[in-house]
Amino acid sequence: MISIHEQFLIVYGYLHGLWRFRWQALLIAWLISLAGWLFVYSLPDLYSSKASINIDTSTVMRPLLSGLAVETNPQQEINVVGRMLLNRENLLSVIQDTGLDANVSSAREREQLLQNLAENIHLSNVGGLSDNSRIYEISYTSDNAETAFKVVFNFLNHLIENTIKSGHMDTAMAEEFLDDQISDYEKRLEQDEQRLAEFKKKNAGLMPGEKGGYYQRLQSQQESIDQTASDLRLARQRYNDLRQQLSGETPTLGGGPNSSAVASKLRAYQEKLDDLLTQYTEDHPDVKAMRARIADLLNGGNQDDQDTGLAADAGATTLNPVYQDLKAQESRARVEVSTLQVQLSEQRQKLQELQQSVDVIPQVEADLAKLNRDYEVTKERYNALVTRRESARLAQKVETNNSQVIFKIVDNPVVPLLPSGPNRPLLLTGVLVLALLAGLCWSILMFLLYPAFVDFKQLQRMIELPVLGTISLQMTPEKRRQRVIDLTSFMLVVMLMFAFFGGVVAYNQQGSMHVRSLIEELKN
Repeated sequence: MISIHEQFLIVYGYLHGLWRFRWQALLIAWLISLAGWLFVYSLPDLYSSKASINIDTSTVMRPLLSGLAVETNPQQEINVVGRMLLNRENLLSVIQDTGLDANVSSAREREQLLQNLAENIHLSNVGGLSDNSRIYEISYTSDNAETAFKVVFNFLNHLIENTIKSGHMDTAMAEEFLDDQISDYEKRLEQDEQRLAEFKKKNAGLMPGEKGGYYQRLQSQQESIDQTASDLRLARQRYNDLRQQLSGETPTLGGGPNSSAVASKLRAYQEKLDDLLTQYTEDHPDVKAMRARIADLLNGGNQDDQDTGLAADAGATTLNPVYQDLKAQESRARVEVSTLQVQLSEQRQKLQELQQSVDVIPQVEADLAKLNRDYEVTKERYNALVTRRESARLAQKVETNNSQVIFKIVDNPVVPLLPSGPNRPLLLTGVLVLALLAGLCWSILMFLLYPAFVDFKQLQRMIELPVLGTISLQMTPEKRRQRVIDLTSFMLVVMLMFAFFGGVVAYNQQGSMHVRSLIEELKN
């Protein structure tokens, strides 16, 4: 365990060792300081010019055109333009406009000039009033105040022009693309319509109707047959019931000895009339003639000689109303049965035709569904493209009026009167600190190479041998006086160094001008 006294001796030993090489360290510090201060003085003055611009995207047109025009993101466009601002084309334009390439004689020098310009121009977002309003700052640093102003002024103009042009070019390219796509889809739509029309013409009679596809039609037809068959059974039953009731009634009431013959004759006429009515209408001549016969028979009109007695008896008879009513119902029931029979036959024929088309109609329906699907998809995309083209045209008109983005210049660029850099006081101080550290490092290095011991215990610990004794240092008055003079001289030189540093910092502007003038004279 090392005691505090021993620790103190170790520290003292290092300090004593460093003190031995103090003049070498001070000389190195002076040399590095003078060289560094001259280098800082030789640095040219830097002038910074900047401009602030407020970009506001919260215009009145935006909410009014919501959903009608293509909604671009002006903020995103500005960010993209900011990145495009440093492309090669813009840099070359600024170099030509500002005359930076006046002394450029080779392609390598031009590339170096482009690189320096890109590194020194800055576009930064310094804040904003709201989410849609931002303030951007364009700054450039150069060793010439006029050049710095021209560069910022040209970049400001390029920023505004490129932001507006980018929106115009984007919408114009979008509209041109949409026109090409619409023309293509219009041709495809016409081709689909032509194929659909030809397909319908070719497969007339096999197309699905209002009742749906093939299997729906087949099921519907079967249901219709079942319903018609049920109606036919009911109609036949009702017809048979009417015939049975009719057999118990006589056509006339009362009459003479020939009444049964008249009734038989009248029944025959009535049945013939019913048969005629199933084939013809009331206006048919045969129907009218048969009704006239019946009327003559009932009224006792002129008849053949063999019918004279029958006519006389017929005049004395009257029609049986029950019989006539049942007869009319029986006639209608017979007509209904015939109609339903015909209808059932037709429906069965249609069902048979559908069943025979089991391999044709489903395929036709599938082909038709595919054609319709392709047509609808093409039509839907065509309508969507037309809608978007109208939106793009409206957006282009809005951008033409410059209503999407408002530029307001907050601070115009000016020619700087005072240099903005370099920060010579800070650099000069850094040189002094670096020089002192270099001197200190030199002293440490020399101490490590040529160590000295201030205590016998240090020597004993280093050589690991016993120390038999020590001799104390006895200084004469002359030696003490010499040591005081040496210490005083060292402190004066150190104070002189700091005083010189103060003067260098105080007169850095004038000193820099003189040094740079001297360098220019030496170059010339």
